[in-house]
Amino acid sequence: MTKNTWVNWAGGQRCTPAVVAVPRDVDELAEVVVTSAQAGRGIRVAGAGHSFTDAVLTDGTLLDLHKLNRVLDVDTANRQVRVEAGITLNAASPLLHDHGLAFPNLGDIDVQTLAGATATGTHGTGARLRNISAALASLEVLRADGTRVELNAETDAEAWRAARVSIGALGVVTAATLQLEPSFVLESIEKPVPVEEVLTNLDHFVDSNDHFEFFAFPHAKQAMTKANNRVDAPEEPRGRFSEWLNDIVLSNHFYDALCRLGRRIPATIPSIHRTAAFAGSNNRQVDRSYRVFATPRLVKFNEMEYAIERANAADAVREILEVGKRFATPMPIEVRWVAPDDAFLSPAGGRETCYIAVHQYEGMEWEPYFHACEEVFNRYAGRPHWGKRHFQTAETLAPRYPNWARFAAVRKQFDPTGVFTNDYVRRVLGE
Repeated sequence: MTKNTWVNWAGGQRCTPAVVAVPRDVDELAEVVVTSAQAGRGIRVAGAGHSFTDAVLTDGTLLDLHKLNRVLDVDTANRQVRVEAGITLNAASPLLHDHGLAFPNLGDIDVQTLAGATATGTHGTGARLRNISAALASLEVLRADGTRVELNAETDAEAWRAARVSIGALGVVTAATLQLEPSFVLESIEKPVPVEEVLTNLDHFVDSNDHFEFFAFPHAKQAMTKANNRVDAPEEPRGRFSEWLNDIVLSNHFYDALCRLGRRIPATIPSIHRTAAFAGSNNRQVDRSYRVFATPRLVKFNEMEYAIERANAADAVREILEVGKRFATPMPIEVRWVAPDDAFLSPAGGRETCYIAVHQYEGMEWEPYFHACEEVFNRYAGRPHWGKRHFQTAETLAPRYPNWARFAAVRKQFDPTGVFTNDYVRRVLGE
């Protein structure tokens, strides 16, 4: 056990817990949890630190589960794999591929731990595909008294629907069984398309591709579209130079230089938008799914993302782009789609969903811009991504989740004394 200052990836959240524990196995983890609970210390779990909110912060005990990262069992016949909760998505994917298996869908960042990604409702894009937590077939949850409970649809349907997206409010997820698919190859096509053409024909773009998303800039007429589709073809891994040039030099270093220019001279932002809309487009890639889904993200920023009903997507995007013209931000909005699921706190729960994300470059004022965007999202009954900036409270969120009270009942059952609560959890879920 050590005492350290913890800082998230974006650098906007930090805390100095009384105890930082890095358990080597579940027994050691249980001992830390019980000892902390008996001492009256709150307990939170840190994954890879890719949440932008204060969801992890605590002055009590912070658990780092990166040593709980093993693959425990592989059942290729049923396409199920048992893993420890601290394994990261980018570490799991090649291991799964060795067994001919893959996640059905992933986001464009894959450095998160499995437990962190699922607990916050992290997602990729694909109107027929659900968020990453939908790949869970079963979860093991460690409670404050040191007992472990296996949750799935058969053992406890209510707790199962609560635990898949829980923001860490029920206990510590220690292991999970994943329901996977046979490994597959994706063809990715990136190209610029006029924003109005995309918005006018949105259903066509979304429904005619397995995975569709686009980036749009308030001052640019072109959108950067990305369509990923499954193909019956051999993978064509890019050469190291091509990968470095596209993913590191252009998408990160060149774009970071543009953002720094925009931060220093805001008057250049409209030109930056028009340049960036073309610079990252016109690419083709054919490779294993996980290599296509994710790309390195070295540029630091703050992010807000909201889930709204798919039917409102075009109108909401137009409004957000207009908001962006009033604020100095060199960064784009990102638009993606997710199928409904039944997790109580899933932002996509019960409805066909469009996710709209807004960003602000590091060192630039983000709160006024995000407040203005949130006003738009509120008009569409938006639900915030649990790991990204927002200004909601339990009072404003409860009406947007039909199963809010059912989650609260499970939370009371699993953590009656609030051991796994911090300021963020109290703010968004209540006492």
